[in-house]
Amino acid sequence: MMPPAGRTFLKALAVVVGVVLSVVLITSVFFQLNPRGAGPLLVPRFPLEKLIRDLPGHLRWLIPFMLLSAAIIPLRAVQWQRTLSKPVPLLERYHLVAIGAFTHNAVPGKLGDVMRSFLMSRTQRIPFLQSLGSVLVCKLLEFAALMGLLAVSFLGPFGETMSGFAGPLRIAVGVCVGLVVLVVLLAHYALPLARWLERKHRLPRARHLLGHMSEGLGTARSFRGMAKALLFSVGPVLAPALAYGFALRAIGVRGGLFAGAVILGAIALGQAPGVPAGTGIYFGVTSGVARNLLGATAEDAAAFALLTWLGTVMSQVVVGALSVRFRGIRLKDLRKGGSLAREATSHVAHEAVQPVHTPG
Repeated sequence: MMPPAGRTFLKALAVVVGVVLSVVLITSVFFQLNPRGAGPLLVPRFPLEKLIRDLPGHLRWLIPFMLLSAAIIPLRAVQWQRTLSKPVPLLERYHLVAIGAFTHNAVPGKLGDVMRSFLMSRTQRIPFLQSLGSVLVCKLLEFAALMGLLAVSFLGPFGETMSGFAGPLRIAVGVCVGLVVLVVLLAHYALPLARWLERKHRLPRARHLLGHMSEGLGTARSFRGMAKALLFSVGPVLAPALAYGFALRAIGVRGGLFAGAVILGAIALGQAPGVPAGTGIYFGVTSGVARNLLGATAEDAAAFALLTWLGTVMSQVVVGALSVRFRGIRLKDLRKGGSLAREATSHVAHEAVQPVHTPG
């Protein structure tokens, strides 16, 4: 086992690498590197003064973009009930999704989904692993809905341009199908496997995890349940796709309304879990796709990346902050090391060592 000092060093190194990589990627949106030595090292891609001067003109699409981005929260609250093991009031689900969105965007660590799962387990007496499993099914079905939306985008005005990405899309669809199959298998066989481990008195943590996973993935036991949950997963994907499409059309991309799913898919595939440069990758992906794939000018692509990032963060943080305030949660409690974060950690650790009680 690695000593604490070594783990601290690796965490600090990951933060430094993430910050440096983000700075490089964000800078590349506005500047080009000039390594030849003749003139400045960084050359602006466009007149920066003009970009700043033109920013107020983008408010006409930024406000609708923020409204559509904020709509993700109630749509996810509606979706979540389809994967939960028991009925939960819509207002409760809404507040927990909003608090999770706030935590994801305003608190370091990207623990929004963990926090909303923990709060659900605490307020509704649903075991944490069941609650987290229901959120993971929601995320998987959103990914499946996004892949379907991307496939439809091949029929739009950018079909020929998108044809070059048919190979990566097929890989992504294959991964999605594989994950769905894995979830279905776990939903059906996790509980029998947990019972077998209990009879053999083996791996108590693993059998407890499998027992609760079986409950959390209950939706996946029936085709009807999965189909209904998938239907309710279209909304949280369609809203941001329309938001990006509306923004693309507003900056002059012909047929841009049909390309929102392209941007959303590029963001989803580019920001892989564990990559310590999420903001930089967002800027690089959104501006790069808008400029190189969809034909936007360098200035419009930079404004698109900057304002959609600000619009997404602001809408999620503002809406989430209202729920944080309504529920009487303090910001410091959501930070890593805060009271809620510590309680969530200890709660998960406690669940991981409890014996599994399987029905039947």
